[in-house]
Amino acid sequence: MDAPAQVSGHTILCGMDLLGLRIVEQLHGFGEAVVVVLHEHDARAEAVLDGWGIRYLVRGASGATALTDAGIAAAASVVCVDPSDVVNLETALVARRLRSDVRVVARLANPVVRDAVAVDNGPGAVLAVADLAAPSVVEDCLRRAMHPVEVPGLDLVVATDEVTQPGTLREFYGDLGPIAVVSGVDNPYAGTAVPCPPRDTAVGPGDWAAVIGTPAELAARGLAVSELMAPDRSRPHRRRHPFVRLRVGVAQLLDDVDPNFFRAVAVMAALVLTSMILLRYTYSRPGMSFLDALYFSAETIATVGYGDFSFLGQPPLLRLYAIFLMVCGVTNTAVLVAFVSDLLVSRRLAHSVGRRRARMMRGQILLVGLGEVGIRVAAELVAQGHEVVAIELEREHRNLDAAEKLGVAVVFGDGTQRDTLLAAGLERAAAVAILTSSEMANIEVGLVVRELLGDRWDDGAGHPSVPVVLRMFDLPLGRLVAKRFGFRNVRSTVELAAPWFIGAALGLDVLGTFTVWQDSFMVGAVTIESGGGLDGVRLRELSPATRVVAIDHAAGDLERNPRRDSQFDAGDVAYIIGPYAELISMLRLGRAGAAAPG
Repeated sequence: MDAPAQVSGHTILCGMDLLGLRIVEQLHGFGEAVVVVLHEHDARAEAVLDGWGIRYLVRGASGATALTDAGIAAAASVVCVDPSDVVNLETALVARRLRSDVRVVARLANPVVRDAVAVDNGPGAVLAVADLAAPSVVEDCLRRAMHPVEVPGLDLVVATDEVTQPGTLREFYGDLGPIAVVSGVDNPYAGTAVPCPPRDTAVGPGDWAAVIGTPAELAARGLAVSELMAPDRSRPHRRRHPFVRLRVGVAQLLDDVDPNFFRAVAVMAALVLTSMILLRYTYSRPGMSFLDALYFSAETIATVGYGDFSFLGQPPLLRLYAIFLMVCGVTNTAVLVAFVSDLLVSRRLAHSVGRRRARMMRGQILLVGLGEVGIRVAAELVAQGHEVVAIELEREHRNLDAAEKLGVAVVFGDGTQRDTLLAAGLERAAAVAILTSSEMANIEVGLVVRELLGDRWDDGAGHPSVPVVLRMFDLPLGRLVAKRFGFRNVRSTVELAAPWFIGAALGLDVLGTFTVWQDSFMVGAVTIESGGGLDGVRLRELSPATRVVAIDHAAGDLERNPRRDSQFDAGDVAYIIGPYAELISMLRLGRAGAAAPG
């Protein structure tokens, strides 16, 4: 459908990878008009867009002509989500030049460029997928059942809890707001969550609940939040005695030496020993002690004599042996120097440092992949006081310098190989996050990790288990993989990032996203506009899949835990939590001219 757009108030999307496809799908589902700019023909993407009836243009680049043809003059927003930062930067700058009032939402991974673009960017947002996805991965690695929620003026936390006896949510949690309930399963990750159930929902043994409240409110119900205040170290790193560290360090250094080095040392030792014995009993005028013989052998091999002893005046056979000794000694010395140089000044040393450091660690977090998401997760873990070991296949990866500054031990190798995982200390790791840019590689690594962990595999049954976080791009595939192979923590970076891009494109105030088990939730703020779809609406008329945690009334009072009869009035600001599709639908109602929920 390569034709100029004849719409207004629409969203122009440039870039159609999985993230772009998910954004288009959601916007289309919300009834928003979308025009897609493709940089080249893509049969699969075009077939999907045709099936949805969405206009698209095929242009070689997202320059002024492409944006003009896509109708930027009448557009509400431009979303730049191409995998290339360069393309997104060009599109964002051109869009801002063409219209200063259009909302421009740009995906930029480079932090320096991102910060520069964000200054005086105008309406819209500049976002990085890694920054949006990393917090959920970190929480899974640290096995945190608590999620801090950002609401201005309120310190709120979402906590998960296992129900141990029959009752209702109100009986167990009082005024705490229920966020989700999973019924009848030992492992909540294997069940289907019911979002934002009523407080009078009946629950029983085998059910799990996620509730929201302040730290004091949670503590009053026996749900402590101290784990959010300090690093969670189920297996803390213990400092070793200096002599033990020295012994381990020497042993690890010897492991990195080429085995042929020890053969060369053995040849040198045999040469010196033979020469010492021979000189002790055959050297005459004057005779030699064993110490003299050892000294003279080393002097001859090193070719630094002869000021004190010499072979002048010795028998011909002994002088011929001296020639043999010097030739063999110099050759063997050259071989030894070559091995030492290889160990000390070659790239071999730099690439083995990570392995040696990994062997020294206990209770570290193991990351597989140092890409955009991997380095961001590493930074957050290090900032919280955890030791991190990363496996990276590329020896010239762009993030190696950043990893070195963070103090991350990098083990070079293929994460799908058992030897690489063991060299990185998998058997001593407290958690594993598999974050490469290939879904198939992540699944393969996850299966190998499951096999190597054995009884420590995180199946939800025992406390010694090791949480394993698996990065996926396609959430439906991730759910199938989780169910088939028993992965508890499957995280889709696309699903975690998409709500932010959609919210920014629609001009909505998204405060944060988090996950409860395998489901994504979003926190948003909506200002009730006069004549909008939420003006005069009572909470009981809203979608049951969302929860209003607070209303900042225009009169100046903040209403916490509003009840079903509470009402929205023009000028109020409502803080709402729910599955992001439901929440975005509700936030759109707050705009002037939107129809009230029916």
